[in-house]
Amino acid sequence: MFKNVMVYRIGEGFAPSLADVQAALEPMQFVECGASQEKSIGWVPPRGEAHGPLVESVAGQWIMKLMIESKAVPGNVVRRKADERIAEIEAATGRKPGKKEKRDLMDEVLLTLLPQAFARQSSVLVWMDLDNRRLVLNAGSQGKADEVMSALMNVMGGLSVSLIQTVTSPQAAMTQWLLAPTPDEWPADLTVERETVLKSTGEDAASVRFTRHHLANDDVRKHVLEGKLPTQLALSWDGRVAFVLTETLQLKKVQYLDGVMDESGTDKKEDRFDADMALSTGLLAPLIDSLIEALGGEMELGAAGTDAPTANPVQKTVISTVLAGGADDGDPPF
Repeated sequence: MFKNVMVYRIGEGFAPSLADVQAALEPMQFVECGASQEKSIGWVPPRGEAHGPLVESVAGQWIMKLMIESKAVPGNVVRRKADERIAEIEAATGRKPGKKEKRDLMDEVLLTLLPQAFARQSSVLVWMDLDNRRLVLNAGSQGKADEVMSALMNVMGGLSVSLIQTVTSPQAAMTQWLLAPTPDEWPADLTVERETVLKSTGEDAASVRFTRHHLANDDVRKHVLEGKLPTQLALSWDGRVAFVLTETLQLKKVQYLDGVMDESGTDKKEDRFDADMALSTGLLAPLIDSLIEALGGEMELGAAGTDAPTANPVQKTVISTVLAGGADDGDPPF
């Protein structure tokens, strides 16, 4: 299931077959780290079945999974062991190792300790929607996303991608929604929920987090008008999917609301993957469409978007909006 979503636009001209993608991924199948290997990255069957396909087609959507395994040795342990080696050299030879020799000793110690280190695995689901020319990653950080994109670029010739950019930036839109005098001003199908993070753009970088808090109130508006702009805002779509939108157009903490997953209509383990992927992608595709529309549509390459305003322009904008909406006394209601 997709819990953290990053959306990329697939460039024109990339139209492989399912067999092409399978053939491209096969040379880069995942292999666990060797004894002295710090990291291993490769593709695994997304269905979880040994020797299964590396790309699955579910309801016309292509699903892949990248596995990342890493070993980590605490830096203080490496330094302590290296210092012991350095002390032994000084005692035996009467000389102090130079900088290069110390670096080499650190590398040797690391290689010695790696076989004892525990390996940690994480995976990233990749959804390729060629009909809409979108690539969607279940990645919670830009670092993870970069590893996936690097792995894809290494094996798929002709693939070019770029992060989707919207006419109105997510931060500018979230600011407008928080300052809206009534929920009627929120975009269709989207509802502002009860969580947000506001941060100032000044040197102090002051921030405030509201959790399980009604956001359509004067306290929240006051923080925004003082210059604290939203970096995260909890939303729900069509009463079916809840998520947190970030200023970089990531969707975090994606949750399928009560009863939605029951629509898959199956309890059989062997059918669960297809049902979950079909339902998940079937919900997220129109959600992404609605979100992009709420942000003014997708921005053409080279065009300038609407950035988040600073405190004074925000105040002028919201006052103008309220007046245009027909406030009787000409003053904003907060």
